[in-house]
Amino acid sequence: MKNNSLFLILFASVLFSCVPAKDVVYFQGIDNANSSTSVNYEPVIKADDILYINVSTLDPKAAEPFNLGNTEGQGTGGAGGGVQLQRLTYLVKNDGTIQFPVLGTLKVGGLTKAEVTHLVSSRISEFVKDAVINIRIMNFKISVLGEVNSPGSFVITNERITIPEALALAGDMTLFGKRENILLIREVQGVKSTLRLDMTNPEIINSPYYYLTQNDVLYIEPNKRKINSTAIGPNILAGISILGFAITTVLLLTK
Repeated sequence: MKNNSLFLILFASVLFSCVPAKDVVYFQGIDNANSSTSVNYEPVIKADDILYINVSTLDPKAAEPFNLGNTEGQGTGGAGGGVQLQRLTYLVKNDGTIQFPVLGTLKVGGLTKAEVTHLVSSRISEFVKDAVINIRIMNFKISVLGEVNSPGSFVITNERITIPEALALAGDMTLFGKRENILLIREVQGVKSTLRLDMTNPEIINSPYYYLTQNDVLYIEPNKRKINSTAIGPNILAGISILGFAITTVLLLTK
């Protein structure tokens, strides 16, 4: 029995030990990598996005036709009677348009939030002066699957997230995750595309894919160690257990 136990320990040690640092460490050699300026990232509006668009003016009555949703509250004070805050959400259709009160059909798909803000502001200026436009994407989410500690979908409230931040939300990759071959699934204008990313490469921080967009999916594949351990579990280990039992039985009978 002692020999059998030693054999199992030795087998497991050979299988799971001596993991190279290059298979585990992120951003390898980043101290020697070229520095770059921070990317001023802003999400692009896509089909099926739900937009919150609020129009505020010093005269609450002037903003009412553009805020035909449920009233969230109303500010107080000010010579103009305060700034009225109301809320309405708009679903971006497959053709990238929304139906906005008074203004009618607006093409917002493919625009950034700043561009949509400018579009709405310029159109409203024909009716109301000095309007303040507040826009948010209400269903900005990303999904992280595969070899992470807490896979799932995550709603991003600030509409800005990097790949490392997404991995952190999912509890980081396990030691069995392929850090050099992360799969990114992204949909642009109704067309899904895939890309492989290397988190061990320090240049990943300069990649245009470093910032995720709404509905992006990250999939972390298992490495060979995980695949091998999965195969060993139901097959080889079962055989070893049977062999160990047989050896133990023989030793007991021959005493």
